[in-house]
Amino acid sequence: MGHHGDMAREALLDAAEELFALHGVDAVSNRRIAEHVGTHNHSAVAYHFGNRDELIRALLQRHLRSMEGRRAELFADLPEDAGLSAVIACRILPWVEQLAAMPQPSWRARFLYQVRTVPSVSEVLASSFELNNDFDDLLLRMREGLREIPLDILRARAGVLGHMALGICAEFEAQLQAGTQKGNWTSVGYFLIDAGAGMLAAPVTHSGDFLTPPTIPSLI
Repeated sequence: MGHHGDMAREALLDAAEELFALHGVDAVSNRRIAEHVGTHNHSAVAYHFGNRDELIRALLQRHLRSMEGRRAELFADLPEDAGLSAVIACRILPWVEQLAAMPQPSWRARFLYQVRTVPSVSEVLASSFELNNDFDDLLLRMREGLREIPLDILRARAGVLGHMALGICAEFEAQLQAGTQKGNWTSVGYFLIDAGAGMLAAPVTHSGDFLTPPTIPSLI
């Protein structure tokens, strides 16, 4: 694809991310996305992505490689005796660094917050993140200092941390746009690290019989 085609594709991704973030995935048509970028070619999404699932897959994979590279760097630099907060930082910091680097207003956190529970894209979500194995690597490092926490409960808590982080970041992203925010993305990141460490290490007061394997992958 030539330079013009690449630019058109990126413009469609920008438009789709914004509209999905504001209105939800199922409420936005391909035609509306095309009109949002100012083109009269209402088949532009189909031309550049093939179908709607591939458009959403492209949005989910967007920026993922750079974020995973940053995570790999942080993980490789972890000392053997790294504490729980340092391990969690490998997961959280690349995410908030990515959000901090985006042009304002940004829509990334709100788009992912919207898409995480849409039944129509559940298969796309699962297949888009199935090759992302760094979560299990980090979980094993967390496990080293939390032997008293059953593995199924630790995994479930880590999933809760992912969803909690996504919700807080989506809210802060909206506050940035409205000009009502306090602090910055760095402060958000370290708040999440501290909160996550407390939650993961909390004593288990009851069995986790209700727990089932997560059906939605972590999106951060």
